[in-house]
Amino acid sequence: MNPYRKFVDAQVRLIEDGKALPLGGLAALPSAVPAADAPVALVFSPHPDDECITGGLALRLLREAKLQVINVAVTQGSNRERQAARWQELKNACDWIGFGLEATAPNGLEKVNPKTRQADPSHWAGAVEVIAGKLAKFRPRVIFCPHEHDWNSTHIGTHFLVMDALKKQPADFQCLLIESEFWGQMSSPNLMVELSADDVAGLLGALSFHVGEVQRNPYHLRLPGWLIDNVRRGAELVGGQGGAAPEYVFATLYRASWWKHGRAEAAYAGGKQIGAGDSPARALGI
Repeated sequence: MNPYRKFVDAQVRLIEDGKALPLGGLAALPSAVPAADAPVALVFSPHPDDECITGGLALRLLREAKLQVINVAVTQGSNRERQAARWQELKNACDWIGFGLEATAPNGLEKVNPKTRQADPSHWAGAVEVIAGKLAKFRPRVIFCPHEHDWNSTHIGTHFLVMDALKKQPADFQCLLIESEFWGQMSSPNLMVELSADDVAGLLGALSFHVGEVQRNPYHLRLPGWLIDNVRRGAELVGGQGGAAPEYVFATLYRASWWKHGRAEAAYAGGKQIGAGDSPARALGI
């Protein structure tokens, strides 16, 4: 018998067993509460659930560096009948994992996509002002947003919305810009962040609170597989072609740069890998 059949069968069983796990309603996690004056990390999420999917580094900054992590709900999805429910699911997820939550509009911003940016500059300018206002309000030390080729039109729109809002900040505004990926892979990530089993379980638990979405498509059960594959990609894309893979099981890939003097500048030369035992704040200079 092929010995790898047992290995593959175990993966199948894990997915099937996962379908019986509860969605939301989990007992509260013990979590350290950041100080009121702690530095802020803003996560600009295109949709409710993106804060969990790409939030590995944000979660580590909350848990290990005690930063205030605030999720900015750029949109609440395109299905207007689901927007109120998605907001409540998002609030439940953020409350459970320890993220703050900030609205952009009563039902989120609308038409956040590259087409609007080109064809409806008046609407786009209003959305940019909303995001610029969040940056001015929180003066974040770190911001997260999707990269410019993240396939989904709202993800790409959110990238340009944040970049346009950054350009409206005062000349002395400075922060670490972390670009994430989900639908479309980055061709040049420069940061791989290891996630512990506890980190991944936290992300999955929070993602399960997005009940209406994961009932439709149990993508939360496939998140560990994606995080595993990131180690394969990151070993060479971040570590260098032909480099030895680190002994990580789970990781998330990002592109890190400093926003200063009105533009993005490389945060460092080459790639950086942050292991589970490393301080992400120290490694990133924040």
